[in-house]
Amino acid sequence: MKALLLSAGYGTRLRPLTYSLPKCLVDIGGKPLLGHWIDKLECLGCEEAIINTHYLAEQVSEYLKERPQTRLKLSESYEHELLGTAGSLLNNIEFFKGDETLLIHADNYTTSDLEGLVKAHKERPRNCLMTMLTFFTDTPSSCGIVKTNDEGIVQEFFEKVEDPPGNIANGAVYLFGREMLDFLQSKEPKPSDFSKDVLPFLLGRIHTWYNNETYIDIGTNQSLKKAQDLFSNS
Repeated sequence: MKALLLSAGYGTRLRPLTYSLPKCLVDIGGKPLLGHWIDKLECLGCEEAIINTHYLAEQVSEYLKERPQTRLKLSESYEHELLGTAGSLLNNIEFFKGDETLLIHADNYTTSDLEGLVKAHKERPRNCLMTMLTFFTDTPSSCGIVKTNDEGIVQEFFEKVEDPPGNIANGAVYLFGREMLDFLQSKEPKPSDFSKDVLPFLLGRIHTWYNNETYIDIGTNQSLKKAQDLFSNS
């Protein structure tokens, strides 16, 4: 298994903190958010991971350089211009072919070890190309809301709309294999945004795993404080 940690964004909603710090390096419990994800990948037995970078990329490079080396091989993929969440995957697609791939938006925080996601993917219905982590949100209009059937397969998808029909959200953590990569390469025009250009075309083929542990989108200073308080009180 290999992983792509999406870490290139500007983190505009976290300003002024992110004027001088990339979002993926905000501190939660004495460890950068990116570090929490890397630790999870190591525990899952992931072999290699790519971190895409753009905004304040030199700080991410320095963090990775200073981090103690482990069995997990880490590399960077610098983007001169942001390629989008699907574009970043396509830019590194040959790296992932032949392996199970974890695509992770590294600006979220969860207490889950993701082992349930891996198990669910192994047991997914045969027609499903991927498995998506989902979670309960109390702010559904700020998330991508999914509606599933009795098998947990996505039937409808509502990306950040007012008054969506539910509270089960896409956690922007996906696990898939070679067939999914082939689908992405065959799609024209080439997708840029995973939520807008990929997911709507896979309805009926996305399996879900519901994460019943804490899951927080570190998108605002309020949500960052919530994660920090949660960690300090655990």
